[in-house]
Amino acid sequence: MSSQRQSIISAIDASAAAEGIVLDAQQRQLAARLADLGPPPRSLRGSSRGLYIYGPAGRGKSWLADAFFDAVPTRRKARVHFHSFFDDLHRHIHDHRDDHRALRRAMDDVTGHSSLLLFDELHVHDSGDARLLTRLLEHVFDRKIAVVATSNYAPDSLLPNPIWHHIFEPGITLIKMHLDTFNLTGATDYRAVAQTNATGFAAGEWTTGTSHPHGSYEPTFLAVRGRHFPVLSVRPGRLSATFAQLCAAPVSAIEYLEWARTYERWVISEIPRFDDMDPEAQQRFINLVDILVEIDVRVSFVSPHSLPEFLTAATDHRPDAFRMSSRMQLVRHC
Repeated sequence: MSSQRQSIISAIDASAAAEGIVLDAQQRQLAARLADLGPPPRSLRGSSRGLYIYGPAGRGKSWLADAFFDAVPTRRKARVHFHSFFDDLHRHIHDHRDDHRALRRAMDDVTGHSSLLLFDELHVHDSGDARLLTRLLEHVFDRKIAVVATSNYAPDSLLPNPIWHHIFEPGITLIKMHLDTFNLTGATDYRAVAQTNATGFAAGEWTTGTSHPHGSYEPTFLAVRGRHFPVLSVRPGRLSATFAQLCAAPVSAIEYLEWARTYERWVISEIPRFDDMDPEAQQRFINLVDILVEIDVRVSFVSPHSLPEFLTAATDHRPDAFRMSSRMQLVRHC
């Protein structure tokens, strides 16, 4: 075993020990497979295939990919998350809107001069996203950037809607040409295991009740890129809003990202049963939870329904509802 490979494995083991995590046999196999990619630029750039890691929610895909990313001894690396990637890409396209190479320049801005790109939570349900993601894959593979991607979906299952699936077939072909696959399965959803010393999202709670906690508020508005959105209140580091304000209204991932980066504590009240939400509100709530977990925001959820009741209703009604259900297991509930 090379010293560089062993150094990466040792760093992953040290990260696990620091967080009280005991890697199971398959997770250790994945850690070793990631270490085989080696540190760029010599091992990764132009000579080593990347890795596409997929499997059920809560099995440790993102954690292991992040630990590997942190352990690789180079600054020439970039980490992008599904929602923030598209937000960043659209902003940079706008910045270069007078350049006929706007998309290519925007992708250079997002990936920088990296030799390693970690793309976390890769999923595709929208035909427009599919086209942009295909262009990104072409961009990074043309530049021989090594890619590590995590997903809940096998490559052939991306953009599963049969009406639109053909649009992402070129992207699927690129993934299969340039990336090996690793299916991380396992019987345990580790998010459902009780945690100690939790911080961020995992330190949040789900309270069953009908009143908004922590006193009364004066309604206010938040502005994002020229659009205004009503919320219950904002205080330094804290945002309070109802479910209707966040998910029943036409709020997008752009706003969620802006607010998650600005407010480290959230209170979301009046959350209905998942079955009682319309499809658009369901998808917004799924996207919101994705972003709150990614930015690691501590949230107090308040609903007339218990968390188990809410999650029982959140079955297969929307794509990615299973991932939202897994992530909600992180919070305490009473």
